[in-house]
Amino acid sequence: MSKESIKEIDSRLKMAEDAEREQLMKVYAPDDRAGVQKLLEKYRKQKEKLLAEKERLAKMRQYEGKYADHAFICGIDEVGRGPLAGPVVAGAVILPKECEILYINDSKKLSAAKRDELYDEIMDKAVAVGLGMASPARIDEINILQATYEAMRQAIGNLKVKPDLLLNDAVTIPEVVIPQVPIIKGDAKSVSIAAASIVAKVTRDRLMEEYDKVLPGYGFASNKGYGSAEHIKALQTLGPTPIHRRSFIGHFV
Repeated sequence: MSKESIKEIDSRLKMAEDAEREQLMKVYAPDDRAGVQKLLEKYRKQKEKLLAEKERLAKMRQYEGKYADHAFICGIDEVGRGPLAGPVVAGAVILPKECEILYINDSKKLSAAKRDELYDEIMDKAVAVGLGMASPARIDEINILQATYEAMRQAIGNLKVKPDLLLNDAVTIPEVVIPQVPIIKGDAKSVSIAAASIVAKVTRDRLMEEYDKVLPGYGFASNKGYGSAEHIKALQTLGPTPIHRRSFIGHFV
């Protein structure tokens, strides 16, 4: 009886559903060809990696599980509190119960490409997504903390579904009547907050890339408004732009 080629076996394993792949791996286990054994080891490692990821996600759903009696749990996070330029952006995300988005995490722990990929999946799967922003002028007017709270309230207000519980990254938002649970380092501990972190980060990064096209010379596409050496040098040479936070740049101009 002729054996399948290694390429054919790889194709079958790749196309199979999880349960079928398990059976196929048992069928091919006696095949002593080095190439087949290498393939089986590859798929065993993939399975181990997937199981480890599912265990990590289960831990990241601990707060969603704790408050599972609430119908709509909303994660809240912000990005852009520290930059010298650009807005602060807040995200609010309600995910379906038991929603699984593999590799979701604190946006700071992900590559830009992975954030973009997860952003699309979050936008596709979420029950509701809301965004809020506070401009540089508003930050200068009321300070960064109050501007952040304002952006968060906007994000909540822009949800098409009203949440009945908020999971916040570290803060309690003033002037919000919905019950809130502040979680220290929540973007690494809650899938809802992590989703909000990714949506806010991708939104702000894309905005800064657009600003770079109309305000060249400061490196906004790469530094996203943070105080890199390139940015500070441009600030000292070219002066501030309309998107600079005047209350943040006094040391440089």
